[in-house]
Amino acid sequence: MTFQYIRLANEIESKILKGDFQAGEKLPSLRTMHNESQNSISTIHQAYIELERRGIIEAKEKSGFFVKAILKYQSDTPELAKCQKTPQKVNINKLMQSITDKLGNTNLTSVGLSIPANDIIPLKQFSRIFKSITQQDMDQIFGYDRPMGCLDLRRQIAKRTIGVSGRISSDEIVITNGCMDAIGLCLRAVAKPGDIIGVESPTYSGFLQLIEQNNMYALELPTHITEGLEVKNLEETLDAHQVKACLLNPSYQNPLGFVMSNENRERLVDLMAQKNIPIIEDDVFGELHFNEKRLSTLKSFDKKGLVLYCSSFSKTLAPGLRVGWAIPGAYTEQVQALKSNLSLSSAKLNQHVVVQFLKNGSYERQLRYIRNELKKQMCDLKLAVLRYFPKDTRISNPDGGLNLWVQLNNSIDSVELHKEALLENILVTPGILSSVSGKYRNCIRLGCGKPLDNKLKNAIQNLGRIIYDMIL
Repeated sequence: MTFQYIRLANEIESKILKGDFQAGEKLPSLRTMHNESQNSISTIHQAYIELERRGIIEAKEKSGFFVKAILKYQSDTPELAKCQKTPQKVNINKLMQSITDKLGNTNLTSVGLSIPANDIIPLKQFSRIFKSITQQDMDQIFGYDRPMGCLDLRRQIAKRTIGVSGRISSDEIVITNGCMDAIGLCLRAVAKPGDIIGVESPTYSGFLQLIEQNNMYALELPTHITEGLEVKNLEETLDAHQVKACLLNPSYQNPLGFVMSNENRERLVDLMAQKNIPIIEDDVFGELHFNEKRLSTLKSFDKKGLVLYCSSFSKTLAPGLRVGWAIPGAYTEQVQALKSNLSLSSAKLNQHVVVQFLKNGSYERQLRYIRNELKKQMCDLKLAVLRYFPKDTRISNPDGGLNLWVQLNNSIDSVELHKEALLENILVTPGILSSVSGKYRNCIRLGCGKPLDNKLKNAIQNLGRIIYDMIL
């Protein structure tokens, strides 16, 4: 015999898993549920307590019961293809450009963008900071800055590296026009056309674009879906090829969302130091953890200055600020020279805004807020995929970041899916853009920067229907 409160708890849990209630949403009060379900208030309270015990909902004092953001819903994780063992030329820029050209089209709903939406950008705080700018500030802001960037900003960033990236001084930091600018400068500082660059498989398409633009070769490195780069097999690969540098994203990797353990990070940095091979570390998602503590960086294990650390405020404050930075270690002079030659300096106004955020404590509050919101949004998006996509869909389980990696039926060509989705004003990012060798054709990347409003929910539902039709 199943007790009535257990049956009710199961029914409510089923509705939550189907997405009828979203993460962070308040459940109906005991009295409202009593009027709707005809169950006694005692039975409903017991059902809520049972759901709280299962970890599905949480009670907030004097507020009621709320749906928890649960990322580990039952679903198979994607399978990763075997890597090509030879370096290859990259050829994705044409397809990638056709996608980026459409990003400004307001008629399209993009389901693959890896940026925070305006809903979670601190627009009011930005407005207050802009209004507080004095005439004296204006006189300083609209001149050229030094190539390394604003000293106040570099000092604030150096403070934030304590316990994360070892002892870093402001003189070791170069302010850049976003994280990709930092990565591009570092790549040019350590390698030249014709060199081999090691990347995770799959990797961020932007990395492959940089490698292609610089006429370099990409070597895909074996990667585990949850643990990241397979360090134990890396030495054999490095012995077989003259790898000039590795371009890696060890924290909430784009697109898989994996996190390398500290043990593997240390082993990786030690191995690369023995081989004298620099690592360009992309840590742009490092602050977007859903757990209590921020992870250590590869840079924190760096003893020879061979880790060139890159990050930005694009994912935590606003993508349009274009304020990033590099900590290039042994290559600081080369990166400074490249920055000076290519762009001279970064915009002082944007740097001023970020400095104010960092100085007055607003940034820490924004981080707490955005982490909570992104966790909810990732949870809601994952539930929508599980609800509307075919049952054989596999999906990643990140504990942070902005991305979900989705593996579809083997018969699906994500480039064709991209074309079909465009006909219904949906912009999809094909998985093939994350590989130099044409793998992951049946995969797509989804971005979790937007709340699951009706527009996005309808786009996911319609995308699922298109996928069903393509299978049939």
